[in-house]
Amino acid sequence: MPDSPRKPHPALFAVVLSAAVLAGCVPGSGPSGGGGSASGPSAGSAAGPLGNPDGTRPGLAPLTAERDRAEAREVVEGLTVKGRGPRTGYDRDEFGPAWTDAADGVPLARNGCDTRNDLLRRDGLDLRFRDGSDCVVVSMTLHDPYTGKEIAWKKAKAAEVQIDHVVPLSYSWQMGSSRWPESRRRQFANDVLNLLPVEGRANSAKRDSGPASWLPPDRRIRCAYAVRFAQVALKYELPVTAADKRMMLSQCGG
Repeated sequence: MPDSPRKPHPALFAVVLSAAVLAGCVPGSGPSGGGGSASGPSAGSAAGPLGNPDGTRPGLAPLTAERDRAEAREVVEGLTVKGRGPRTGYDRDEFGPAWTDAADGVPLARNGCDTRNDLLRRDGLDLRFRDGSDCVVVSMTLHDPYTGKEIAWKKAKAAEVQIDHVVPLSYSWQMGSSRWPESRRRQFANDVLNLLPVEGRANSAKRDSGPASWLPPDRRIRCAYAVRFAQVALKYELPVTAADKRMMLSQCGG
């Protein structure tokens, strides 16, 4: 199996990286010049998953229009299904160092800022950076897509905001990533398409669940969440369980 992820499903979307992304910039949250503040995206500027196929735009917006929900069902229908395999051999270290900036083949890699801070810069509002840095976020406001809450976050209480792998690493392991080379698992773990800053409690409750076992508490976001889960699975050619696929379709009116 090749090291780099294959292109997304052709009926789905085309990944187009802007020049800003290739240069390592984060949309909507440029550097402050070190130790200052910058404005990230507002809650209203969160991107819907259908218009954000590479995950470089902030947040996760609900899908409410019927044409969008119909397209969402088409995306989910493209998933293949299989039973969930054993967790034998799974370890977080199998996916490389946490939040490495050296995961080639994904947006924002090797831009001088680790993946976690890339995500905080992408989705945070009223960002403040550590003195002398335009990377390390020390405070911000986050609109949490999973709960709908506004979270005033400070680095001193880092666990209040966690970075969720939409398709959990352990889930991917049980569905086939155990057979990937480590370089591809490192891409998967640091691909911004698969990553959302969210309320820590919600992320902890999710654990390694698929959609049949856990959905975001905010019902308005559940179809968008199903689409994002499907986008990641399709990009990395991962199947989902039959129960997960049924649940994902039901969230989009299927």
